[in-house]
Amino acid sequence: MGLFSFIKGQFIEVIEWMEDTDSIVYHFPAYDNAIKMGAQLTVREGQAAIFVNEGQIADVFGPGKYELSTQNMPVLTALKSWKYAFNSPFKADVYFVNTTNITDQKWGTTNPVIMRDKEFGMVRARGFGNYSFKVKDPAVFMREIFGSHEEFNSGQISGFFKTMIVSGVSDLLAESGIPIIDLATHYDELSSQAGAKLQPNFAAIGLALTGFFIENISLPEEVEKMIDRRSSMNIAGNLDQYMKYQTAESIREAANNSSGGLAGAGAGLGAGMAMGQMINQMMTGGGQQPISTNPGGDAQAHNPNQAPTPTVPDQDRNIELCGKCNHPLNANDKFCSECGTARPENRICHECGSALTPGAKFCSGCGTKS
Repeated sequence: MGLFSFIKGQFIEVIEWMEDTDSIVYHFPAYDNAIKMGAQLTVREGQAAIFVNEGQIADVFGPGKYELSTQNMPVLTALKSWKYAFNSPFKADVYFVNTTNITDQKWGTTNPVIMRDKEFGMVRARGFGNYSFKVKDPAVFMREIFGSHEEFNSGQISGFFKTMIVSGVSDLLAESGIPIIDLATHYDELSSQAGAKLQPNFAAIGLALTGFFIENISLPEEVEKMIDRRSSMNIAGNLDQYMKYQTAESIREAANNSSGGLAGAGAGLGAGMAMGQMINQMMTGGGQQPISTNPGGDAQAHNPNQAPTPTVPDQDRNIELCGKCNHPLNANDKFCSECGTARPENRICHECGSALTPGAKFCSGCGTKS
């Protein structure tokens, strides 16, 4: 083989990329070999070929098959100052760009994002999801991102995307004003809005954001526990119905307890009513006074014919409750230490639970000695 034939054999005659890697940009391995004028260039669907002359982007080819000539390389021809019908070999860097969708790219918050919520105040939230993109303008992407790498894949730019996405999503959530407990019902809307918000940032580097999805926004454990407690309170529903339910449960338990008798039922009833009133005060802010059976003064002065309401003893502590405010009374108390109401003289038969008249020595209901 002569010297001329050896040199001629080193010229690049076929230029193509089979896409056997996950690269976004692939540098065709021409090295220092010259490209033969008239060489065959094959650009497949989902690709673009870019000729670079001494670091400057020249001609861009879309999908198709080309025979390289001065006619279809106008920029390179001008840069090289080739004459018409120039047929000598030339040197240029050739890059192939993948223009298909790059899917299933993950994003997520490395650190919690601080948000302001009207109901819970300042909270820390984490979010994650996925997105997809593609190269829309290969020349812009080469200038803005690629630089002089030999190859380029999505992993080399994922950190930049992650920062841009987290910043955009955080700003969107703050602007939306959606309560934290309602975020899960707005993932689709927020995903669409986030995609539209981030699109200009991708376009500025020659890319197009083709899909964006928020999979989950999680809250700190403390906030989740607070939400669980509030849900439990909502399940209880109407407080009046809750008090009736508690009273019925106390009576049922007392009936099943043979040792307690009716006195046990009375104690359970009193405890249930007291608990219901305490819950009602807490839910209303503690500003309202408990409902009294003696509004405006002494009940007997208001209605002389009405029998006085008996007090219910607390068997566990052997004390009575004030008939007005339900405050516990000690054995020797003549007046309530909480509201000043005189201690009722009414007593209850420990056997049958009937009210005893003042001074009675025996119960009129069962005859038991008082």
